[in-house]
Amino acid sequence: MDLQRSLLIGAIAVLSFMLLTKWVEFKDARSGAHPQENTRLLSADPGTSTPDLPAAKAAESADDLPAVADSTPAPTPADSPAANNGRIIQIHTDVLQLAVDLAGGDIVELALPKYPAQLNTPDVPFVLLEENTTRTYIAQSGLIGPNGIDKNGRPTYTTTSSIYRMAEGKDELVVALQWQDDTGVKVTKRFTLERGDYLIRIDYLVENGGDSRWQANLFGQLKRDSSPAPSANSTGGMGLNPFLGAALTQPDDHFTKFTFKQMAEDPFKASLPGGWVAMIEHYFLSAWIPNPAQNHNYSTRVTSGGFNIAGFTSPALVLEPGQQGEVGAKFYAGPKDQYRLKEISPYLELSVDYGWLWWIAQPLFWLLTKIHSLVGNWGVAIILLTVTVKAAFFKLSATSYRSMANMRRVQPKMQDIREQFADDKQKQSQAMMELYRKEKINPMGGCLPIMVQMPVFIALYWTLMESVELRQAPFILWIKDLSVMDPYFVLPLLMGASMFCMQLLNPPPPDPMQAKIMKWMPIVFTFFFLWFPAGLVLYWVVNNLLSMAQQYVITRQIEAGAAKS
Repeated sequence: MDLQRSLLIGAIAVLSFMLLTKWVEFKDARSGAHPQENTRLLSADPGTSTPDLPAAKAAESADDLPAVADSTPAPTPADSPAANNGRIIQIHTDVLQLAVDLAGGDIVELALPKYPAQLNTPDVPFVLLEENTTRTYIAQSGLIGPNGIDKNGRPTYTTTSSIYRMAEGKDELVVALQWQDDTGVKVTKRFTLERGDYLIRIDYLVENGGDSRWQANLFGQLKRDSSPAPSANSTGGMGLNPFLGAALTQPDDHFTKFTFKQMAEDPFKASLPGGWVAMIEHYFLSAWIPNPAQNHNYSTRVTSGGFNIAGFTSPALVLEPGQQGEVGAKFYAGPKDQYRLKEISPYLELSVDYGWLWWIAQPLFWLLTKIHSLVGNWGVAIILLTVTVKAAFFKLSATSYRSMANMRRVQPKMQDIREQFADDKQKQSQAMMELYRKEKINPMGGCLPIMVQMPVFIALYWTLMESVELRQAPFILWIKDLSVMDPYFVLPLLMGASMFCMQLLNPPPPDPMQAKIMKWMPIVFTFFFLWFPAGLVLYWVVNNLLSMAQQYVITRQIEAGAAKS
């Protein structure tokens, strides 16, 4: 019993520490996350000019672009303009809105119209990529190396229009940016977007009209500052923090993550076959997917300006005079839809980070989606999934509750033993063991079955936490968004009440201190769950209610049997 008491006190201490740290993190996230600025992606008046980039962002830092062996790093352009008038063009499809800077052809803003930034403003899309005074998070690509047009400063492309929209009845939109120098080299940077898809094909078509060999390397990278993700404003969770940082895949480590701190302390460099490199945040990601048939040089680093950069450099494209060539990569920017990501590139679906219990979480997510396809409501799907998981562990739970019910039945005899041997702990323990043997009770029988189920519960927690499908998904009545906390705290209070009722069905702890601690547990957990996303709390409420019903029936059966005997 001393061991049980020590374990309980230790668990409460750990829980209290976690509660304190999560509360601090929660406050920091609320104070550190910034609202998104006004978008430069205009959707109302096609004739309106597009807002430009901030002047402070105009010039590239000398170490922003990667370097290729046998070439010099790209210096800061001496003639970079102080302002960026006329440099931004817009590209609109049904699921993507892009702002592209003609100086370099970088994607400096990307919005997702199918995913509103806030539930109460459905017409304002969530902005994933942006470059403004609040946040820098952009996708860059270009040609570096001996003859790369991005080698000595970013090239300025030209286009035939400032706004491109996918036409009704069309499934593809192609936008071409043109560049040409005095030697006869022509480069077309071509964006190909498809209806309903967040994957963009970015190709470079090069014509070597000069009189000498032309050689350059394609690079693609994601440049981001260390600001919190915009979703930190609205996720409303005090649970495990979603990952924010870079990631890539390797043959021996299919999902390698890098926090911004790790990128600064230990930059990564490696030549890898195929693969991808991404920036990941809660619910969304952006990723470069270069040619899977080639080896690419992947790297992560932090620039002197404090920007976190993760990207790749491809093998050189070599063109003799008069030749034409093409090199390109795919770019994904959108929700963490694991089934679509799996189609795009191997192991990209692992960016839906379920942790080390992914092998349990992925089947649970599959089951959740199948249930949702039948009922059409994610809250109802969570309830039915909880019922299904509970049914799978019905016999195991019954063993646990039966053990606790038997402990409750012999509680008077245990109390007599404690009073009889109050001054001799050794004899007290021996008498207790003899009682357990006589009554055929396993004192650990109530704990072991629960421990077996814990990995499933944790995996289900991550399933609900990571699923973008639950973002802004309504349930019933006041629950308008299952991914944020219950605005009226009804579900957390129900969860606390269910914990209290379950305690009444359990045998009281023999130790007075344990009994006091257990009485506080529902209050502590209720406070802890106040800021959890409503979908997670819904799961715990339903699980507690099912457990309470099962425990009540088993306890009454055992007590009725004892009364007859």
